[in-house]
Amino acid sequence: MSPISQAPQSSQASRWSSDGPVVGFVGAGAMGGAVCRRLAAGGHRVRVFDLSAGAVAACVAAGAEAADSAADAVGGSDVVFTSLPTPELVAAFWEENLPHLAPDAVAVDLSTIDPATSRRVADRIEARGASFLACTLGRTPGHAENGDIPAFVGGDPATVERVRPLLDRLASSVHPLGDVEAATTFKLVSNLVGMTNLAVLAEGYVLARRAGIEPEAFAAALEETGAGSFQSQVRLPWIMADDLAARFSVDLAAKDVRLAVEAAARWSVPTPVAAAGLSALVAASAAGHGRSDAAAVVETYDPRRTARGPAAD
Repeated sequence: MSPISQAPQSSQASRWSSDGPVVGFVGAGAMGGAVCRRLAAGGHRVRVFDLSAGAVAACVAAGAEAADSAADAVGGSDVVFTSLPTPELVAAFWEENLPHLAPDAVAVDLSTIDPATSRRVADRIEARGASFLACTLGRTPGHAENGDIPAFVGGDPATVERVRPLLDRLASSVHPLGDVEAATTFKLVSNLVGMTNLAVLAEGYVLARRAGIEPEAFAAALEETGAGSFQSQVRLPWIMADDLAARFSVDLAAKDVRLAVEAAARWSVPTPVAAAGLSALVAASAAGHGRSDAAAVVETYDPRRTARGPAAD
């Protein structure tokens, strides 16, 4: 849920201490929560807010402090991380909470949003005298718990270096990609490729099962071909086990691919294969799997399947 509805509180002067920056963290969902816990467990002072009390409690258990509100998390923090589900929520969050951001602070947005929204937010924050970085992330929340994720960063190089200790703690590799539009676009491209790959992987899995190929034999053989991928390594085992618990949901995947296709259309770049992948995700959502993991796209190809039995006739 969005933290933007919380009552604002007065901001405090932000000071970078010799002990490191005070970190505000807003949005402790699956990925955001994993990153927040990673930072807190690394000895950084992290003040976290989320509308979910359980999400906050999990971060506090890892060493974070609970902020009273979103404005409280922003005010007095040297670096403010945001991890929110949609571009609309990111824009609305900063519309409401910008007055509480210290002029010398750095805002780091981890959200997967479109490049136009990222630019508008960056311009508003920088007009206040603060700094903004788009820091999109790869892989899954499980990887993020251990810092085993790449970070794709856009913004002023000096600002990137200013927060480098935090980036090095949360990520296994940091890739400066240029401006904020470049970083946000790259994440959309990455998800466009990954989720489209997942859709065709699910098609291939159902087809192979129809041919009588056992799941384990299919998975092992696939990795010896050009069809092997991150999705076949990570999500294919979940498909085989009927484990569709949401790590990255169908609805979030559809949102990201839609943003990528829309950005491509604005730049006159055709994306027919990605559009087909988007349709597969939308179909899975329409069939009631929106809150399941993106691997649930397989259900639209064979909703009566079982993990061990052959695909339904």
